[in-house]
Amino acid sequence: MQVALYRKYRPGNFQEVIGQEHIVSVLENEAKTGKVSHAYLFSGSRGVGKTSIARIFSKTLGVSPDDIYEIDGASNRRIEDVRAIREAVHTLPYHSKYKVYIIDEVHMLTTEAFNALLKTLEEPPPHVIFILATTEAHKLPDTVVSRCEHFIFRKPSHKSVMESVQNVAKEEGCSLGKASASLIATLAEGSFRDALSTLQKIIHSSSDNKLSEDEVEKVLGAPKHGLVMGVIDGVANTDTEKALSSVRQASESNADMQIFLKMILRDLRFVLLLRFAKDMKEMVASETGEEEFEKLFELSKTAKGINSKTLINFLEAESRQKYASILELPIEIAIMKSCEVQV
Repeated sequence: MQVALYRKYRPGNFQEVIGQEHIVSVLENEAKTGKVSHAYLFSGSRGVGKTSIARIFSKTLGVSPDDIYEIDGASNRRIEDVRAIREAVHTLPYHSKYKVYIIDEVHMLTTEAFNALLKTLEEPPPHVIFILATTEAHKLPDTVVSRCEHFIFRKPSHKSVMESVQNVAKEEGCSLGKASASLIATLAEGSFRDALSTLQKIIHSSSDNKLSEDEVEKVLGAPKHGLVMGVIDGVANTDTEKALSSVRQASESNADMQIFLKMILRDLRFVLLLRFAKDMKEMVASETGEEEFEKLFELSKTAKGINSKTLINFLEAESRQKYASILELPIEIAIMKSCEVQV
């Protein structure tokens, strides 16, 4: 069975961690000086490296794999499960100075389980370290958060995810264009894990080692980029018919309308950045294909119909799309509002 790419390329040491320098520097220093806390809380969105860094930190402290216990808070959420942990912590480590308990998705614990954990979390045996990980820190009781050294993980930059995807593709013997890598990064929304899972699907579906833009779009359910530009060009020139026609064509090609809207938002943002932040030209160029960049750059110079209000209209469409029974409808309304058609 083939190992998932996100597991195969998971960072193995602090030097390989991307985008969490503010956390790595503190943990490295704590490991070096021996000033280790008894409980840590790692919070942040999915796929940003919380459990990976928990493992790396444990390894840096010299903890043997036999003395690292990873627990899924979603399936071990009852008070009975926490009571079992409370009893187990008093057993000495097998081969190490510390026993480390990594509890993932800790916000899933029941209220009774949290109450049972509190005392142990506050005064664990000297050989025990707790590392709690969660995507929803706001669901944790304040009494739990206050007993932990809290680290908030940042979402990696779009460029970091792009580069990671391209590097892994290269390691796997595949070529992946910049525009395709950018699309994968856009849809991953800051998750390295999601980006590499998507890359793996694309590699498996490809007939050769050249991952074409068409293959990437097909696997993702994304529309042709020309249809995205059709919407943007239509809005820029108040050509409502052209913009709405592009939406219809995307729908008829069975494109995912949520992905379509994300692509529209991304390019609208780039047009505005190119117009109002000239020093960001290189950034936009690095995150788009050459042909795509040229089109966006030309629009930034001529398309006065695209402004901050346009972007707001499409952001509102994104929030409405979650509840719409017709997923094209919020996009169509955003087009009409942006072209100042009475709706």
